[in-house]
Amino acid sequence: MHSRAVFGKILIVKPSSLGDVVHSLPFLHAVRSCFPKAELHWVIAKGLEGLLQGHPMIDRLVSINKDLWKKISSAETTLKEIIRLFRQLRNEQYDLVVDLQGLLRSGLITMVTSAPVRVGFAEAREGSRFFYTLKVRAGREVHAVERNMKIAAALGCRSDDIVFPFPPDDENSGKGQDLKKRFGEYSVIVPGARWKTKIWPSENFGRVAAMLPIRSVVIGSETERRIAEEVVSYSMGKALSLAGETGLKELLSVIRSARMVITNDSGPMYIAAALHVPVIAVFGPTSPLRTGPYGTGNIVLQSSAECVPCFKKTCRGLRCMHDITTDAVSREALRALRKAN
Repeated sequence: MHSRAVFGKILIVKPSSLGDVVHSLPFLHAVRSCFPKAELHWVIAKGLEGLLQGHPMIDRLVSINKDLWKKISSAETTLKEIIRLFRQLRNEQYDLVVDLQGLLRSGLITMVTSAPVRVGFAEAREGSRFFYTLKVRAGREVHAVERNMKIAAALGCRSDDIVFPFPPDDENSGKGQDLKKRFGEYSVIVPGARWKTKIWPSENFGRVAAMLPIRSVVIGSETERRIAEEVVSYSMGKALSLAGETGLKELLSVIRSARMVITNDSGPMYIAAALHVPVIAVFGPTSPLRTGPYGTGNIVLQSSAECVPCFKKTCRGLRCMHDITTDAVSREALRALRKAN
């Protein structure tokens, strides 16, 4: 696509995950700036709507229960939902559909819209690239933000202005402001992750919290309450658990008001980096080059083991995570605190 076309109605297909949606926000900014009069919709996974609800750049969110699509026991319900979704999307008559997910499910969603222009990555998996009218070669050893911006460039939009537009936050209210009133300055600790191999021992996070001159708030999902409580138990009274108590909007507020975030490779890490809150990230089997905290002022600690990165979700030894010491993480955290003063 050499010259910029005019699109009246645009659909972005990026259902999940949390970090992937955050990485897509600069693309949203680029497309909205490029096509200011277009009606813009976004396909989002159920449970992640809070990240985009009320966003001034998005005219409509289309929510899908993607987890049901995998369950054979829910096949009949799922089929009805898929048929209803496909009919709804086809009736919207989009001019442009962009698949930033690059999987079979997102490719099918893109195809059924029958939009005249359907764009995705040439390297997309599960055969999804066969559903696009325009395939953009972005490369694999590139950060996710920059990969998405290559599609923006292919559409004739500016791709060098990286802006993460989150929904507006009321600076005078919310959980973050409540925590600031209660503790003054605080750090956020994220001890959970989607893969077991990405998880640094909770005891280590707790020991780091104990070394800091400020209080720490531990965040996580309902299923991560036990890990969060372990962090608290090793923190010498310096940490408080909010695991299971923050929806996405509250999570944004908590991170936005923090002095820094100490984390595994996780969704909240991407939010912190996008909000320009300093990040101290512990990386194991994944690649910071592809999915590390984007921007300047962030620190990634990773083992020099020859197997890194392996991208494995299971591992017996997990040497890469055990190589990283509490002293190394606390040293970087204290340095970040001094820098921020």
